[in-house]
Parts: sequence; C-alpha cells; structure tokens
Amino acid sequence: MSRLVVISNRVAVPKARGVAGAQGGLAGALNSALKRNGGLWFGWSGNEVEEFTGDVSIQRGEGVTTATIDLAAQDVEEYYNGYANSTLWPLFHYRIDLTEYEREFGRGYERVNEHFADSVRPLIEPDDLVWVHDYHLLPLGGRLRSRGIQNRIGFFLHIPWPPTRLFVSLPYHERMVKAMLEYDLIGFQTREWLESFLHYCQKELGATVDEKTGRITCGERTVHARAYPIGIDYDHVIEQAGTGEARQAAQRLLASTRRRTAMLGVDRLDYSKGLPERIDGISRFFDQHPQHVRDLVFIQIAPPSREDVSSYQKIRTQLEQKTGQINGARSEVDLVPIRYVNKGHSLAELCGFYRAAKIGLVTPLRDGMNLVAKEYIAAQDPEDPGVLILSRFAGAALQMPEAVLVNPYSPDELSHAIKQALDMPREERKERWDILIKTVRDDNIQRWTENFTGDLASLPVTRETQTDEQRAH
Repeated sequence: MSRLVVISNRVAVPKARGVAGAQGGLAGALNSALKRNGGLWFGWSGNEVEEFTGDVSIQRGEGVTTATIDLAAQDVEEYYNGYANSTLWPLFHYRIDLTEYEREFGRGYERVNEHFADSVRPLIEPDDLVWVHDYHLLPLGGRLRSRGIQNRIGFFLHIPWPPTRLFVSLPYHERMVKAMLEYDLIGFQTREWLESFLHYCQKELGATVDEKTGRITCGERTVHARAYPIGIDYDHVIEQAGTGEARQAAQRLLASTRRRTAMLGVDRLDYSKGLPERIDGISRFFDQHPQHVRDLVFIQIAPPSREDVSSYQKIRTQLEQKTGQINGARSEVDLVPIRYVNKGHSLAELCGFYRAAKIGLVTPLRDGMNLVAKEYIAAQDPEDPGVLILSRFAGAALQMPEAVLVNPYSPDELSHAIKQALDMPREERKERWDILIKTVRDDNIQRWTENFTGDLASLPVTRETQTDEQRAH
C-alpha cells in the first residue's frame, strides 16, 4: 500500500510532553501502525523554545521515522494547555461546566495548526496516505488543503464527539467542522459518537447525510464518516504479560495483600476517569459490607497528567482527600483499605498487576474507548480469570457487554457490582472471560489500522493530481 504519514500532537520521542503512558493508548497504536506499513510520524517534540522556527528534527529508530517540531512557550500555553485541554477536552467529555472559552486559546490553537501544516507539507509525497489524529488537530485537514495537499487524508478522533446541543456552545463551531470536512475519511471510536457528528452536520450545516454509509455531502464536498473501535496490540500485551518483570510485579502485589482480594484501577489522573466517584462507590461498599474491609484492598494507580491545568490539580487534591478520609476511618494497624499510587508503571508491570487483581475497576464518566479494560482482560489467567467492572459510558462497553456494566455516577450500583464480582463463581467468570478475550484478541490494533487505512486508500480521488508547482506554493 502507499506510504503512511501519521500526524498527531504527540510523538513518542524521549521526554516528550503528553506522550501516552505505559498502558498503551495513542502512542502504542501509532507505533504499531507505522512499523506495519512504513512511513513517517510527525508532531510536536514536547520541547518548548523561545520563538517558533519551524525547524524539523528527523529521527529514525525501532522501525519508525519521526519528524518533530518544537513549539514556543506561548503556543504550548494557548494551544495545548488552553484550547486543547481546557476547552475541547472537557467539552467533548460532556463537562461544559469545566470548559473555558478564551479568545487567546482559540487563536493559539489556529496558529499551531498553521505551524503543523507549514512544517509537514514538504514531507508529504504525492502518493502518501495522510492520517491525522485527535482533537488537537481537528482543522488540520482544511489547512493542508489550502496549501495544495490533494492526497487522501483521514482523521481519527480518539475521544467522544459531544451531542449537538453541547457542541454548539463552542465559538466558531461551524468553521471548525467545515475544516474537518476537508478530510476524506473521519473515524470515531463508536457508533454513538459517529451519530452525534452526523446529527450536527445535518442539523447545523444542512448537509445531506446517509446514516447507513456515513456519506456526508456539504456543498461540493463529499466525506465519509465511520466507526472504527480501537483495540490493543494483543500479541505485545501477551508477550509483556509473560515476562519475568510481569511475574515479579504480580508476586509483589499478591505478597503485599496478605491473602486479601486485590481490586485494581489504572487511569491517568483526569476528571473524565471518574476517580472521586469510584472512591465514593468503594466507600459505600464498605459501609454496606463492613466485614469485607479485612478481605478486600483497592489499589488505584493514577499517574499525573497535564499538571499545568488547574482542573487537574483539583482532581488530584480531591482524590487524595477522599482516599485519606476512608483510610483514616477504616484502617487498622496492619492494613489500609485503599492504596493510592501517583506514579506510572511499565506495561509489563501493569500486566502483572492486572493478573494478580481479581477485580478490574474501569469506571470513567465518559471515555472514547478505554484500552485499560482490554489490557486487563488480555492479562488474565484463563483458568482463574478476574472480573472486569466497566462503566457503561466507556466506548469499550459496546464491545464488552459480558463485563459487569455499571453507572459510575451511582455509588449504590458500584457497590452492588463489587459484591457481585466478589461472589461470582469461577465457572461464570470463565464464561464471561471466554467471550471477552475473543473480542480483545480479534478486534486488535492491527485490524483497526487495516480497516481505517484500507477504507481511506479505497476512496476515490476527487481532486486533480497535485503538481510540483502547486506543492511549491
């Protein structure tokens, strides 16, 4: 197939700010795609400079070529901390109460998307497939078209797309979506997010929408939008789960629990993950079942993220307070009911922790997909698997109905789910796991990549062939 050019905010170079954590996510997905297909990964290095220069740094290693640019401190504040993470992220996760609408943020976001377009344009060859990722670069398709790029360009959104009534609160929302319609193929994690986008295009832009095929016609532009649920790199996770590092991690956890049942949560420290609500549910469980304080321990691994954004500082403080209150009220000299770990771990270590934990607690308030849920299932012992408790508001819930699905806003429902998981017989656990592991194994990152890039490559080219003169200008 054609060479693949991936463009994203984050590039996995050493010390890059914002690179996905050890548990997978966007970085793992893009590395897998590029190793399989060859090509280039372009984005921000994570470094700040006094003034933007547009200089591109090329690096090659482990089968992947990366091209990165440095951003000015003002760009980082307005584009990354500002518009991307203080405006779009909360709005797209239905948290309009946390959404900040600042004109300077919007200007910075537009400016950095222009920087990306100017810097990557000379690196794109005529036959390349271009694949743009995530909410940081929503309008990049329009910026590339304005610079003469006529290649097939796809876009994938890794987070939810909000309902129209929320999205229209965004200033200049029509301009944003019209720039997105310059892509040839737009991908979403689930049918729900796709339908929200199609509804907006039809109701707000007056576009003609074919809901069965995802074909959108707006003026002279025809675009396709479809759902592509992302998966994990299953073979890599299984490999990591079989390492000595994973076995040691599992033994460490089991030895430290002293025969208590381990229940595990692994999340970035982010308000969309529902961590305070999770702690409330666990508190309710201990209130209703005080006898289990001595035989259940909850371990929350929550690496810090976006520490420059005030709402993330607040969520950390809130989580520490709630955890401290429960431990203060229910601890004994020889045990604490909740362990809160504010640091990251390698994928191998996480796989060991997953395997040792008899309950996996994945309860985001809203999530595009959630790969931790799939990693937890992949790492289980087939003969004695644990139970996955999963928020019905995570995209993964649509693929994993055999998990114990919960409303993360309800402490009572979460308490009931924990009791159900503790009491679940091995035969039922195996029956549920047998179905879940097939989904996780088959709907993997390789299939996701093949489905998206295959669909993008098959779309007809509706523009004239790009000339060298056009490229120069």
